[in-house]
Amino acid sequence: MKKCFLLLFIFSIFFNSQAQIKIGDNLPSFTLKNIINKDVSSETFQNKYYLIDFWASWCAPCRKGNIELVKLYKTIDRSKFEIVGISIDTAIDKWKKAIEKDKIIFTQLIDPKGFDAKTAVLFGVEELPSQFLFDKQGKLIAINPTKAELIKILK
Repeated sequence: MKKCFLLLFIFSIFFNSQAQIKIGDNLPSFTLKNIINKDVSSETFQNKYYLIDFWASWCAPCRKGNIELVKLYKTIDRSKFEIVGISIDTAIDKWKKAIEKDKIIFTQLIDPKGFDAKTAVLFGVEELPSQFLFDKQGKLIAINPTKAELIKILK
């Protein structure tokens, strides 16, 4: 019986370590719906820095972060940098209302299964907001970068 629990414990550690992406990993492949219900593939995220921002409409720190990201987005060179929001909201109407209220102008996608959403599991999202910065080659270079770190990288 103890061996069985030990085996399950070791398996769960291995499985969880595989789900969390790490610095140097490639941008995972996924396809999600945008606000007009069109498919958007991560395969199109190329030749720019990409900040992937996981959030939800019910998350107060996320909503505050949205306002800051909108300000940043208005000041950056979009030929070099793009922000992609991924909501894990389970209520699509609340997600759309939050986008409108927060005046988000950058790409918004939804994976509406909460923390069980495939992309949240793929990235290893355990808290919101969670951000992942990828370089022009699609390599993860920062997890939860500060605004100052983003500005430094983009100069």
